[in-house]
Formats: sequence, C-alpha cells, structure tokens
Amino acid sequence: MNETVKTDSKPLEWTELLSLLLQVGERLNSTLDLDELMTRIAETVKTIIDYEIFAILLLNHKTQELRVRFSVGHPEDAVRNLRIKVTEGIVGRAVQERRAVLVNDVTKDPAYIQSIPAVRSELAVPLISKNRVIGVMDLEAPWPDFFTEQHQNLLDLLGGRIAVAIENAGLYRRTLRQARALQLLNELSRELSSVLVLNDLLRKVATLTKRLINYDRFTILLADETSRTFNTVISVKQDQSTPEKVTVRYGQGIVGAAAFSRQPITVPDVSQDARAVFVGPETGSELAVPLIYRDRVIGVADMVTRQKGYFIEEHARLFSTLAPQIAIAIENARLYERAVRSEARMERDLERAQEIQMLLMPAPEPSIPGLEVGVRFRPARELGGDLYDFIALGKEQYVLAIGDVSGKGAPAALYGALAIGTLRSLAPQRLAPSSMMKKLNTLLLERKIEGHFITLTYCVWDPRTRILRMANAGMPLPVLVRGGRVQAVRAEGVPLGLLDHAEHEETSLKVNKGDLLAMFSDGMVEATDPRWEEFGNRRLENLLRQNAQRSVSEIVKRLFNEVSSFEQGRPPRDDQTLLVVKGR
Repeated sequence: MNETVKTDSKPLEWTELLSLLLQVGERLNSTLDLDELMTRIAETVKTIIDYEIFAILLLNHKTQELRVRFSVGHPEDAVRNLRIKVTEGIVGRAVQERRAVLVNDVTKDPAYIQSIPAVRSELAVPLISKNRVIGVMDLEAPWPDFFTEQHQNLLDLLGGRIAVAIENAGLYRRTLRQARALQLLNELSRELSSVLVLNDLLRKVATLTKRLINYDRFTILLADETSRTFNTVISVKQDQSTPEKVTVRYGQGIVGAAAFSRQPITVPDVSQDARAVFVGPETGSELAVPLIYRDRVIGVADMVTRQKGYFIEEHARLFSTLAPQIAIAIENARLYERAVRSEARMERDLERAQEIQMLLMPAPEPSIPGLEVGVRFRPARELGGDLYDFIALGKEQYVLAIGDVSGKGAPAALYGALAIGTLRSLAPQRLAPSSMMKKLNTLLLERKIEGHFITLTYCVWDPRTRILRMANAGMPLPVLVRGGRVQAVRAEGVPLGLLDHAEHEETSLKVNKGDLLAMFSDGMVEATDPRWEEFGNRRLENLLRQNAQRSVSEIVKRLFNEVSSFEQGRPPRDDQTLLVVKGR
C-alpha cells in the first residue's frame, strides 16, 4: 500500500474509508499463500496503526486454544509453544465476546497474560468469517492509552476481510496439502508393494512416513498372539536414549489402547495421559495407529515428537489411509519370508534326500563273476524316479534290475524306494523273472497308490551257464552288441502297478565274452536339443557299436557326455539311467 492513512488526527471520511477497504481487500485477496498473507496483513495494519508489537493467533476449535501463527516484536521463544485458552487473557475475551477488546492499561486488567514486560496497552480484534471466529488480531504498545476507539473501529471493519482472506488461504493450503498427501499416498502404496523383505519394508515405511508426517521417533510393533504382546520390530529415532526394543502387553499403554479400540489415538501431551507407559523428556505428543489385516490387528504404528500438541486429526486421517496398505505389505513380506525359509528348508531336505538316495543305491561297478558291469544315474531333479539294483543270491545267481517310476521328483523317488524294497524282500525266493514281475505287480497293486506305476527290466545271471534270463515290464528294449552288430532284445510286458493279472514275457540270452548289453531308461533316448529333436535309439545304438571295445565305465561316460552335448546345456526332461553289461 503506497499511502499512509492518518487515523489519529481526525476521523476518516466515508470516501477515505471506502478507498481504504478497497485497497485492503485488493491487497489481501491477491495472494493465497498463507505466510505471504500474514506478512501483508501486518504491513497493512502498520499503515493504519504504527504499532510495535503485533500478532495473529488462530483458533483450534477442538481444543479451544489460540496459537500464535504470525508475530512482530514478540520473542520467538515466548510464542513458539504458547497456547491460550479462550477463557484466558484479553485475546480469549475477544473470542468469547466476539468483539474487539481495548485495554488502555493492562496492569489494571487481571485477565492480562504477560509475554513482554514493557507492554502497557493492548487491542485484541476477533477475526470472524461466516459467523465463526477463526482467530484474533492482537496489537500491544509500551504506552498506556496508545490505541483509540477509531483504531478499534477500523480494525473491526478490516477484521472480516482479514478473516475471509485467512480462511481462503488456509483452504488453499489444505487443498494443496491434501493433493500432495494423496499423491504421496499413491506413491507410497506403489513403493510398499515392491518390497518383500520384512526389515527392508519396515525401514521403507519409516522413511516414506517421514515425508508424510514429521516425527522424532517412529516405531512399528507387531502382535504376538501367543504371548499376547506387541513387540518392537523397528524403531527409527533421533534420540538414542529411547529403548531399541519394547514389549507392550495387549491393552497396555497408548499402543495397546489403539489396538483395542481399532482406531487411531492422538495424544497432545503424553506426560498428562494416564495410559502412557514410556514417558521421557523427548516425549511430547504421540500418534498410535492400528495396523489391521483381514479384521485382525497385526500391529501398531507409533509416532512420537517432542512438540506437544503436534499431531492432529489430519495426521491420524492421513496415516489411517496408508495403514491398510502397510498391513497388507507386512503380511505379504511375512508370507514371502516364510516361503523363502520353507524353500530353503525344502532344498536342504532335498539335498539330504538326494545324498541318501545315492547312498541307498548299490555301487555303480559291482563285482559279478563273468560280467563287467557299469551304471550311471542322472536325476532330472534333486530326487529321481529311476532305479537300479544288484543282488547276489549266493554264488549261483545274481540279480540285475533297472527301472523307471512314472513322474519325477520326491513322489517318484519314494515309489521307487517302495518298489526296490519289495523287490529285495522277494529276491531270496529265487523267483524266475516272469514270476518276480507277477508277484511284484500284485504287491504294488495292493498298495493302491493311484497315478504311479513302474517300468522294470529284471535279469537273473547264472555265471556257470553264462545264461541271462530277462523279463521286461515296459522299459525300452535292451540293446545287444555282438560281433559289431546291434540288435534289440525282444522282451516285452505291461508296466507294474497298473493292471491285475498282467503277463510278462521271459527271454534267455547267453552272454559271451565281448558281448555288450545295454539297458536304459527312456530319459536317455528322449533327451532333446534346443530344436526339440530327440536323441533317439539310433544315436544310442551307433555309440554302443562304436565304443563296444572299450571298458563299460568308458562306454557309460561317453554316452552321457554325448547326451549332455546334444542337450546343449538344457536341463534333462526326465531321469536318465544307463546300465551296461559286458561279457568277460
């Protein structure tokens, strides 16, 4: 404002008054920034009244307290935490009476609240918008009788316009704050959903919350339903004197009260709240918000600041909007961590089971008179469903068996263990291969394990006659290499554990010195390359013929190397087992 209106010489004319009101209205309404508006109000009033001490106090309607929002001439320390009830002081009287209060000598007014010792006179003008007191404009002077009735009347006239301007600026500020808060809430929700490690998640929650609500200490306590307590899982604070870990019983303290009520609790002054458990010099106000997931309180988020009366309903409302997202994120992180622990435990169990499976299988190069034997088993997963076994029945007979259980992994391995255990229990009966198949089939069907069956080649070797008797239940036909020629050994039958009264052919084969016999699971010939072409029987037969003069251990190694090279790094689709027998 460019001109100074002299108000202490003579009353203003109507034209001057109207001009003043227009100028004031124009200047105050040209900004929506609350801080800038406060400065403009102070400057405008200064052109009318040459004050030395000035303040604008805003009214908290919930607490019915006035708090200094802007001041000139007041010591900052004196007004920072000043709260004045509407029943106290000259400013309180202005609110209650809804009119300007002029006190020419404050030393004679018992209601006066001293903030500056030199003050002698005071003028308090209520700011009323839409018939609602929003605050008080307060002027003080070091001289008695400084303020006049004309000052009072002018400020009364200006008070309504000032109140409207403050309301508009406050509404604009709240709108901006809400827009920023909603944007931040949306950002927080996205970020929280991307973190699955619980400790990382909780620290992220603390960091992001700081952007939404300022605090001196932020704590998340999670519920332990067994001990009926809330226990600190993270505490972010400035004052390291507060305990790192806190345990609060159900219903205990402000935290317990928030959980019990299932509603956020705002405490303006913790030292005056009977529910408070941990009260220190750093504890002023507190906000506790329950974290609820599927109608169950899983924890409480607790915020503390040194400043009394800091947390307000808006803080509680904002964080309550975010709390369900935090609860969901915590539960997801817990489920993820349980899944990781379970997976790690399962991996350890599978590794141990694999070790046990390998230990239960006989040595890959058994000592059998008249034969050189080599075998290798490569599971598709940690555990495999392929099996092989060698059993000595005295010095007259030796059992060689190779099989393949339907499926893969642990179920197939267990079913295979059952089959081998049953076979070993029957072997001492010295049954013929076809009879062994029939008996084994009957016993497996009695177990009624649906969805599982086993293919098996069962051989009995007599070193005296060099005769190998064989029965086959669904395994690929064995391959015989003799004199440089390759032929399949015809022995066929139905897999075991599928049909009652299944019959299995039995064939006898004399194994001469140098003869090579290979028995294998279908995982060998069904191995695929990146184009999904299968390794096939022809490649296997050619490799056996080309390497027939080598030792069985070299033959087994070469065949597995060729299969692996063919797969070009692709994991095997099925378990792979190769049993090679050579006459000697």
